[in-house]
Amino acid sequence: MTDQFTRQAQDMFAAAKDARIPENVQAMAEEGVTKTREAYAKLNSATKDGVKVIEDVMVAAHAGAKTIGEKVLRNTEINTEAVFDAAQAIARAKTIPEAVRLQTNFVQQQMAVAGAQTKELFELSAKVAQQTFETVNSAATKAFEQMKKAG
Repeated sequence: MTDQFTRQAQDMFAAAKDARIPENVQAMAEEGVTKTREAYAKLNSATKDGVKVIEDVMVAAHAGAKTIGEKVLRNTEINTEAVFDAAQAIARAKTIPEAVRLQTNFVQQQMAVAGAQTKELFELSAKVAQQTFETVNSAATKAFEQMKKAG
């Protein structure tokens, strides 16, 4: 039985050795590989573009957050220095009316400074938000165009 199986297997391999794949099957296989390769190249390109778009959005958002954070930190430093300066001036006051006047002046100045700082921070935030929105909008447009090309 084993000899018979071996002989049948050898006969099949011998017949297969001479068998030809039909040309139309070869052509379909080659066309399938070519189309799959093209689709992969488009998808790969779109994916790389998508990653670049996400990176651009993240960089823009990070830069905006950093700018706002630096502005808040700078304002905090300025305000803290003003508090120390006022405290030192008040500590040197010779009379109570002088100390009250220095305190009143400091509070009035800080209210004006706080208003200006708030306005600057609002304007900076609006600018950063606009820049980030423009980056996101541009990125979405690019991504949509890439998807149309890939499709």
